[in-house]
Amino acid sequence: MKYVVSMCLYGIDCRYDGTSSKIDEIVKLVNEGKAIMICPEQLGGLPTPRDASEIICRNNARHVVSKAGRILDHEFQIGANEALKIAQMFGAQKAILKSRSPSCGHGQIYDGTFSGTLTCGNGITAQLFINNGFEIFDENNFKLD
Repeated sequence: MKYVVSMCLYGIDCRYDGTSSKIDEIVKLVNEGKAIMICPEQLGGLPTPRDASEIICRNNARHVVSKAGRILDHEFQIGANEALKIAQMFGAQKAILKSRSPSCGHGQIYDGTFSGTLTCGNGITAQLFINNGFEIFDENNFKLD
């Protein structure tokens, strides 16, 4: 097993708004047994659908906050940890994750104002994967071996 992929990219309706972001190449990768799917937010116990969430920075700390103002740091961290365990259990070394997500975003995420404004940064799961030596891609820049 080489890849772990965001479940929504396979076509599972697990995004915050109850939809998916299906990518045919990701479906093929999973169906060929070369990737496993994860949804860190569901692994963290969050329902689908759920309020949109973004990462905000306060007092030199990052927090995941829902649009309704609920702090979701605990759920996002649990989901990231579980996603990492699963990825490592299957020997994944690379991840193809949903862009801009507060869990899976890599390089750019929403800035916490819920205005659609992007900022530099990584989602909670993406950062944990990076810290553990994974090579990270998103649905816009992945390259298959």
